[in-house]
Amino acid sequence: MKKFFLFAIILLPLAIYCRCAGTAASAQEYYSIGMAYYELGKYEEAEKWFNHARLADKTKVASEYNLGRIAFETQRYDDAAKLFEDILKKDPENVLALKAAAYTRIKTGEIDLAEKHYSRLLSLVPESADDGYNHALVLYAMERYSDAEKVLEKYPFVLPDNNEMMLLYARCLFAQNKVEAIDSYAKWLENNSDVKVSYEYAQILERNELYARALEEYRNVLSQATDDSEPKRSDLRFAIARLLLIADSESDEGISELETAITEGYDNIEAVEELQNNVSISAANRDSLREIVNNMQRIAEQKHVNEDSETDPERSPD
Repeated sequence: MKKFFLFAIILLPLAIYCRCAGTAASAQEYYSIGMAYYELGKYEEAEKWFNHARLADKTKVASEYNLGRIAFETQRYDDAAKLFEDILKKDPENVLALKAAAYTRIKTGEIDLAEKHYSRLLSLVPESADDGYNHALVLYAMERYSDAEKVLEKYPFVLPDNNEMMLLYARCLFAQNKVEAIDSYAKWLENNSDVKVSYEYAQILERNELYARALEEYRNVLSQATDDSEPKRSDLRFAIARLLLIADSESDEGISELETAITEGYDNIEAVEELQNNVSISAANRDSLREIVNNMQRIAEQKHVNEDSETDPERSPD
C-alpha cells in the first residue's frame, strides 16, 4: 500500500509528464517509472518504460536486466534467457545476469547452458553457497555425480547445517554407491523426516550389507507408506523380501513377504528372476522363487489376453 501511494504522489505525475513531453524526460526518469510499475507487479506498464530507458547507454543494461526479470515472472523463459545472455555478450562478468541466465536455463530445460553459466558464476563468486548448491543441482541432473559432490565439498562450513545441500550431497554419494552416503543420510534424518529419503537410506544400508539396519529402516518406511505413496507398499514389501532371502537364506520368511508383495500388486518379473539366480539364496528358496516366477508369467499372459479381448471384442483366445 505504501508503494502505491509513493507511486501515486511522486511518480504518477512524472509518468504523465514524460508521456506529454516526449524526449524531454531523461532515461533515468523512464527507468524510475519502470521500476515503480515493476514493484507494483504491473509488468506490462513496466515493460513499456524499460523499453524507453534501454535506448540510452546509461540505463540500457539495467533496463534489459529488468525486462528479463519481467519475462521470467510472466513465464516467458526463452525471452528472459535471451535478454540475460545478451547482457553477458557485452559484459561476461555481470554476476546478476549470470545468476539469472543460469536459473532461467534450468527453467527452459537446457541444463548444459545452465551448468556453463553456473561454472562461470562460481569462478567469479566462489564463496556463494546458494549458487554452489544450484550448480551442484544442475550437475546432479546431468548425472555428473562426482562433479556435483566436489562442488558441494567446497562449502564445508555450510554443508552440515544446510538441509538441502546435505540431502543433495547424500544423493550424490548414493548415486556413486559410496559407503559415506550412510553417514550423510543419517545426519539428514536426525533433523528431518521423509519417506522417500528413508527408503534411499535403507537401500544404501542394504547395498553395504548392513542388513539389520536396512531391514529396520525398510519396515519403518513401510509403516508410513500408503497405497498412493512413493515408494509403493508393494515395492517396499519386495525390498524386504529380497533382503530377508539374501540375509537369511535358510528362512522362508522372505518367500512369505514376496507373496504378500505380489498380492499387493508387485509385478516386476525380471526383478524376481534376478533373485532366483542369486547364489546367496538357498536352493529351496530358489525353487520357490521359480514357482512364483512361473505364476507371475501366467498371470501376465492372461492379463495380456484379456486386454486384447477388450480391444477387439470379436477376437477370442486360441
